[in-house]
Amino acid sequence: MGTKIVPVSITCKSLSKKQRSLEILARLKRLYPDATCSLNYSTPVQLLVATILSAQCTDERVNKVTPVLFSKFPDAASLVIADLVELETLVRSTGFYRNKAKNIQAACRMIVTEFNSVVPNQMEQLLKLPGVARKTANVVLAHAYGINAGVTVDTHVKRLCERLGLTEAKDPVRIEQDLIGLLPQSDWENWSIRLVYHGRAICKARSPACIACELADLCPAANKPVVVG
Repeated sequence: MGTKIVPVSITCKSLSKKQRSLEILARLKRLYPDATCSLNYSTPVQLLVATILSAQCTDERVNKVTPVLFSKFPDAASLVIADLVELETLVRSTGFYRNKAKNIQAACRMIVTEFNSVVPNQMEQLLKLPGVARKTANVVLAHAYGINAGVTVDTHVKRLCERLGLTEAKDPVRIEQDLIGLLPQSDWENWSIRLVYHGRAICKARSPACIACELADLCPAANKPVVVG
């Protein structure tokens, strides 16, 4: 049998990066209409703590830890006076537990002393809190206060946006800047959550199910020319 090249999808080639991003967004909305933050919380400080714990850990694991954690220490004031060893023990299964416990306590101390026990609702103030970078700040602002200040970039978003050809950046802050230029602000957090859902279900790190993916015709990674025959 002779050798031939399977061509890249016409749809993928014919649309600009911004056009593709908007079509991807529309399809993600149809695929995951009820997508929401997977972390369980009742207050902004609980969301902040849960998001800190989610670093290099699954939301599922965090949700197994936080019921006991929040029953013992429901707010910033109680977390400040918590015994650090006990706090470490409670969050141990989320990984990097010593740093996480230290940052949670230090962030809560700053919330109590500098922000009158209220989690701030401004990016600049949130970034002053120990253990808080833009990913955590974006999650808190979007889900605690309804403020889309940026695009949350986690491992799923980073992987999928690279495969979808929407960014060539490796640094999360640069990736976020690229996505901000492609997406309407009202959908910045919506986009991230739905990409996380898609990453978990279809576009997995080791074995993406391109054949079952409803974004495949828009994805350069799924449409690379392949030699067959």
